[in-house]
Amino acid sequence: MKGSGISTKMEVNRRMSKKGKKKSKKNSLIDGNRRLAENRQARYEYEILETLETGLELLGTEVKSIRAGKVNLKDGFCLIKKNQIQLHNVHISPHNHAGKFFNHEPLRIKKLLAHRKEIEKLKINLERKGLALIPLSLYLKGSWIKLKIGVGKGRKLHDKRDREKVNDSKRDVANALKRF
Repeated sequence: MKGSGISTKMEVNRRMSKKGKKKSKKNSLIDGNRRLAENRQARYEYEILETLETGLELLGTEVKSIRAGKVNLKDGFCLIKKNQIQLHNVHISPHNHAGKFFNHEPLRIKKLLAHRKEIEKLKINLERKGLALIPLSLYLKGSWIKLKIGVGKGRKLHDKRDREKVNDSKRDVANALKRF
């Protein structure tokens, strides 16, 4: 009986030790591509026709604030000026541990990094009536901060209602299938 008590203590110790645990691949993928901010309202207000992944030209304190999750994409929009994509009206809160002199402006205009051909393609799409360039999500890809922008067409009120009806019917069908 004494031997069985020792083996249970060893099993408990083995379970509690950190050496035996391995990181799952799922967790490592989440760390590699972590979503930092999302513009949910844009998907409601606009019908997204095309998306593009771009890089951002940021200052050091902006990077630290974004990694801390202190960014708001809600009112943001993009413009193309002088063959460059500029991000306007995106609020990145000042970094807490930096002084006033070294910190950044919260609503600074940021330059987006994309290939010239991609910019030309977006420029042609934006010339059509009623299209806008909207930031959709901000995420980490490895150690790089990426922004997904979309070419969107504004929805009217009746379009939003139709979309809600379609989503409700899909949800009802899915719930009915779960029951059976």
